[in-house]
Amino acid sequence: MDRNTIMFNSLEKSEQKTTEDILKTVYDALEEKGYNAIDQMVGYILSGDPSYITGHNNARNIIRHIERDDLVEELLRAFLKK
Repeated sequence: MDRNTIMFNSLEKSEQKTTEDILKTVYDALEEKGYNAIDQMVGYILSGDPSYITGHNNARNIIRHIERDDLVEELLRAFLKK
């Protein structure tokens, strides 16, 4: 019996993406499904209700890897270029 320890990388590929990458992925998934992506993403950010985000291309699970308050903070920093 082989008793060597095997290390698994517990981080999924989507967890290693930047916030910008995640937002673009979610935006694209919403657009592909015919939604107004900006309206849907704003709805999610304001309410925290994941049903605003489509499950298409795993977008709903991907966006949940970012805390909403961290997301708002990063969006403000990008908008204000700070």
